[in-house]
Amino acid sequence: MELKIEAKNLEIRKSWQDKIEEERNRLIRHYANFVLHLRVTIEATPGYKEGGYEVRLVASVPNDTVAVKRWGESVRSLLTESFDVLGAQLKEILKKKQNHKTAKGAGMVMDGKATGIVRKIVADEAYGFIATNDKLDVFFHANALKDVAINELSEGDEVLFAMEEGDKGLQATWVRVGQA
Repeated sequence: MELKIEAKNLEIRKSWQDKIEEERNRLIRHYANFVLHLRVTIEATPGYKEGGYEVRLVASVPNDTVAVKRWGESVRSLLTESFDVLGAQLKEILKKKQNHKTAKGAGMVMDGKATGIVRKIVADEAYGFIATNDKLDVFFHANALKDVAINELSEGDEVLFAMEEGDKGLQATWVRVGQA
């Protein structure tokens, strides 16, 4: 993990540097190879009504950036609080990623295909939804249909399909009527 420490309107104290290194090592232990870059900024802000210091953490992770900002009187306690909040946010991001991986794999059979029932069809807008045995709701567009037109499908039809994570959730990459 690349670490950059910045100071604005003050000099970094050795105890702050040690605390940042300690928290960095904890992040590496818990989120090895997940946090790519970490920037810590400590700024003296005597004019702010919240207090004398502002601590900002900006962490780059794959496909995302996490930022934490805290104000107060004690830099060391602000660092502790900021790193705790950052850790909670990273944990939530990883949890979401793992839930998506679980959702992608659920309902799959050996060859990467899934089975389900057509739950809803919106023929005039050329899309529908498939319900899997694992109660996942998978979107499909008429363009994904193989060997059948959308107006030939009925709610309740058994289908075989492949799915992936789309922008708004699970979506079928192709759909065929019947079981494998």
